[in-house]
Amino acid sequence: MGRNYLIAALALGAGVILSAPAHADTRAGVDAWTKGDYAGAVKEWQAQAAKGDADALFNLGQAYKLGKGVKQDLIKAEQLFAQAAAMGHLQAGDNYGLLLFQRGDRQRGLPYIRAAADRGDPRAQYLLGVMHFNGELVPKDWVRAYALVTLAQQQGLPQAAGAMAQMDQHIPYEQRQQGVQLAAELASQADATRARQLAAVDLGSQVPGPVPAPVRGPTVASAQGAAQSAQGAFPVLTRPNDSAEDTRIRQAGASPVRVHQGPAPGVTPPAPRPVAAQPPRPAPPPAPAPMPAAGGSWRIQLGAFGVAANADALWARVKGRPELAGHPRLNVKAGAVTKLQAGNYSQAGAQAACARLKAAGFTCVAVPG
Repeated sequence: MGRNYLIAALALGAGVILSAPAHADTRAGVDAWTKGDYAGAVKEWQAQAAKGDADALFNLGQAYKLGKGVKQDLIKAEQLFAQAAAMGHLQAGDNYGLLLFQRGDRQRGLPYIRAAADRGDPRAQYLLGVMHFNGELVPKDWVRAYALVTLAQQQGLPQAAGAMAQMDQHIPYEQRQQGVQLAAELASQADATRARQLAAVDLGSQVPGPVPAPVRGPTVASAQGAAQSAQGAFPVLTRPNDSAEDTRIRQAGASPVRVHQGPAPGVTPPAPRPVAAQPPRPAPPPAPAPMPAAGGSWRIQLGAFGVAANADALWARVKGRPELAGHPRLNVKAGAVTKLQAGNYSQAGAQAACARLKAAGFTCVAVPG
């Protein structure tokens, strides 16, 4: 094909049912839901949704999306999310955009994906990163693509790790470094945006957002998109020079066919010849203890976080790995962002450590001290 490409079809997670809605009936629905009385919750929310309560519309959309208390209906869920999003409900806007994207209406879904990514939603960051990598609907920008997928990975989105590993094969090292720096800036901006918008909601102000377009009725394309979302399909990186057939096979998850190496059917293999017993060999001498890592001015950067506790959580996961043995932790402040680094590497040592950490699913970039 001659170019890199990520084919996107993202499945929605279980989502969040609001725990403190404004109206008593909507709260009663939440209480019923948490007790497993899904039909009772739906009944409460239907009454408030008919009156235009955004929380009830969102919660009812969740019920239709998950198929709890009602028959699963993603088109109905999309309609309910669209109504709530038009009233400034942030989570409804996020889910509405993702549903549009899943069923192939990416042009209408893009404004919601952007808004959700600006608030730090990892699903939206992942999809927007994919689009920037492809240059589809948005300008091709590998630095921004790497930054967005880095943020999605840092928040634990499983598919981001695989995309990062493949992006590492195609995005030049300098651009990846720039992407890590940009990720720190975007994380800080997302924290500020989210805090500002949530404060506006708490004060009763409507948060401006994209205006939902009319929801279309079910079509063959939307049904296929719904099926993809139910199966949990995610983007697949198309490597340079892939043929269309190569890409189709990899998306389908086909495994390579292994050739049978044994004798042909119906042929009796010859009996093995007896082998004379060999005298036992002396045990090899113990391997020498590894030399301490040579010091240097290079560092490895494991992530950039707007919340310092997230840096602590990541360090707790990686500090026991051999790549970090003997290397001190460094918390580097950059405005409101904490860069988690480890120091005292040579350039070659930092690059080698990052290669092994990336193979284990971690984000890592070697940076000069």
